[in-house]
This record gives sequence, structure tokens and C-alpha cells, in this order.
Amino acid sequence: MAGMFGTDGVRARVNTGAMTAEAIVRLALASGRWFIDNNPEGRTGRPLVVIGKDTRVSGYMVEAALVAGFTSIGMDCRLLGPMPTPGVAYLTMSLRAHLGVMISASHNPFEDNGIKLFGPDGYKLADAIEDGISDLAAGSIELSAPVDLGRAARMLDSVGRYVEFAKSTLPSEVRFDGLKIVVDCANGAAYRTAPDTLRDLGAEVTVMADSPDGFNINEGCGAVHPEVLASRVLEVGADIGIALDGDADRLIMVDERGVVIDGDQLLACLANTMREAGTLTGGGIVGTMMTNGGIEPFLDGLGLTLHRTKVGDRYVLEAMRRDDINLGGESSGHILMTSLSTSGDGLIAALQMLRLLAQDDRPASKLFHMFAPKCQKMENLRGFERSVLDLPAVVAGLAEIESKLADKGRLLVRASGTESLLRVMVEADDEALVDNTIGEIILLIKSELKNTE
Repeated sequence: MAGMFGTDGVRARVNTGAMTAEAIVRLALASGRWFIDNNPEGRTGRPLVVIGKDTRVSGYMVEAALVAGFTSIGMDCRLLGPMPTPGVAYLTMSLRAHLGVMISASHNPFEDNGIKLFGPDGYKLADAIEDGISDLAAGSIELSAPVDLGRAARMLDSVGRYVEFAKSTLPSEVRFDGLKIVVDCANGAAYRTAPDTLRDLGAEVTVMADSPDGFNINEGCGAVHPEVLASRVLEVGADIGIALDGDADRLIMVDERGVVIDGDQLLACLANTMREAGTLTGGGIVGTMMTNGGIEPFLDGLGLTLHRTKVGDRYVLEAMRRDDINLGGESSGHILMTSLSTSGDGLIAALQMLRLLAQDDRPASKLFHMFAPKCQKMENLRGFERSVLDLPAVVAGLAEIESKLADKGRLLVRASGTESLLRVMVEADDEALVDNTIGEIILLIKSELKNTE
């Protein structure tokens, strides 16, 4: 099972590969064994794991398999029920657990599921720990004696605890009275936490996609479909719209005109605000290779630097921790504010943005569009494997296309870390150049794959 972890934990179509009951039990045994053998901070008492999930029907199966593995290795389990990924990270620390587990495939459809692991510090696991767990999973794992079997119990107040934590990231005097907000919960893990938090803070809330049935998570809703939110914002005359994804670690917003505010604009706005408040550390922010190039001159004007990483919030977080930077994120809406939370948190990021809106007379359309983005487009090529990008003709062809772009733009072609597809991104000042270049790249990949077949 070496190499079982991807860019964001373990993920697969349910009942295949890493998402069979047998493989899940094995993962629980291996991760439980690793954390028991590497007891954090010399803790005494029974080892504890907290387990949250999103709203997929397969969550019941995955949860049961995890409990079987963890209890047989001698760990007690606290079952949180439907809970945002950042809520699991927070409660892992709050409950002094050895390990936190989130059952979710994030923005993927219900047929997929995944497992994200958090250490006792509330951060996702380092590569070395994932490698150690993979090595254990490939071998023989020592189980507990019958007297040392773990126990499992449901935690009834998990939602309330996380809501109170989210509100605590704002000054106590901040309220959202008078703000009309539409929140799209993606029929996912935040279907209770997001509306409850916003209502507690005084907002007038219109809720969308808050009726999960096990199958409708991310289906035509949430952060991957902001156009649906935009339509509702216009329909009800809201001041702002908030869209989360299935596990609520992403945030996309929509202003009062129905215009999307993506992760890059959110980063720019937060960077400016934190710089003015003197709370931004490290002299810049961390983005990825997908971060829109239009943000760089804006940051330059503030005396800040954009540090780019590979795509994936784990890489963003690694760079932030290495360089003591407390703000980073991705265009897709993963916003990391490590002064407030150890994990990307769509709700907490939304609260920081709403605070600005509540304290300013300007509408969201004037307040939250901080820079003029370059023309950037992305196409997803489904059914293509990573190996296509290693074909010599594809490597040479992409290099030639990139050289023709020269200083007029940039391109990025990569395999998704969570789905079976290739992502083709081109960015330039000229829209026609972007369209032509994307077309040329897609033709190259498809033709060379056909040649090899």
C-alpha cells in the first residue's frame, strides 16, 4: 500500500482501491499503530481519535470501517457526525486527541470518498508520517489485547463547539446586523454550522443546498457552481453570497451584482487588510502556480511578495510554515489563515470578509475586487492519466508552445491530485491568445495519445 496518500489524503471511488472497507480498516490499523508508537508529547491515558464526515451516503461505511480498525488497535473513537474539515482539525486539538480523521472527498461527487488525517497539532500530516503509515500498512500490524480494545462514542455537541470556535475568531463586538447574506452549503458538511454561525451574528440569512440526502453533495451547488449562488443573490437582493464546498474548506463569494469573487481576490483583500492592521507576517503571501498573475503588481504596490508553490493546499501550508507566513491559499477558494486556524476554513475566511463588509459603507463590488485579473482559462480533460504528460512528443510539444508564449503569458498542464483528469491552464493579457493556446495544447495531447494507442 505504499504511495496510498495523494495530495490531500486518500481518495477514490467508493468500493474501489483505497475506498474498500478492507483497505479502510487497514489504513486505520496502520495510522493508529503509528500514532500509538509515536505517542505525542508523552501523553498518558487511552489514545484517542476523533472522526468527522461530510454527508455522503458512503460515510456510514467508511466511518464503521475506521472504527473497527481504530478500536482493534486500542484507540478510543469520538464520532463527530457531519462536520467541516476545519472543525475536525480544531476538535482534534481541543480534545487533546492523538489523531483526527475527516471522511470526505471535498468537491468531488457522491460516488467518491476520501480520508484526511490530522496530527495532534491540528495540521495535516507531513509526508514523512504518511510514508511511515504506508509502510506499516504494507506489513504485519500488532493488534491490542482484548482488555485494551478501544471504545467508540458519539459526540453530541460537536457542531456547537465548532460554531463557538468560528465566532471566536472575530472580536466580540463584531456583528452582522443589517447584512443580507445568501449561503450555499453544497448539501455538505456545513449545512448546519454555516447558517447557525451567521444567524448567531445577526445576519439575515437565505440558505441554499442545506438538505443533504447522501447523494446530492456538490451536485449543481456549492463552491464549484458559483453561478447558482449568483442567481440567488440577484433574486433576493442580497449584499453578498457565500459558497462552500462539500467539506467546507473552500470559499467562493459573489458580490451584490452576481459577480464571482474567487480565491485570488479573497487573498488580495485579506492581504491588504492584514497588512494595514499589522497582523500579516513574513512580508507576503503564499499562492500556487494557478494564482492569477494580476495579483502580483497589486502586491508589489503594497510592498508584499507572492510565493508560488505546486497546486494543493498542503504545499501552500508547508511554505507558509517554513517562511513564517500566516496567509496563503488557492484560486479555488482554499484560504489558509494560520493565525486563526490550522486548516483551510471556508467559514472562518468568510467571517473575516463579512467583518470588512459590515464595517464599510461600500458594497461588496467596490470592496472585494482588489486587482484586475489577467485572462486565465482552464480546461479539464477527463479520462486522461498522468502518464500522458511523460510522452516524449507531448513534453517536446508543450515546451515549444511555451516558448512561443514567451513573455506574453504562461501555461500549466498538470494531472489532478484528486480526480482522473488533466488540467490545462493558460494565462495571458490577450483572450484570443489564451483560447488559441489552450486549443493547441488539447490537440497536442489528444493526437499524441491516439498515436501511442
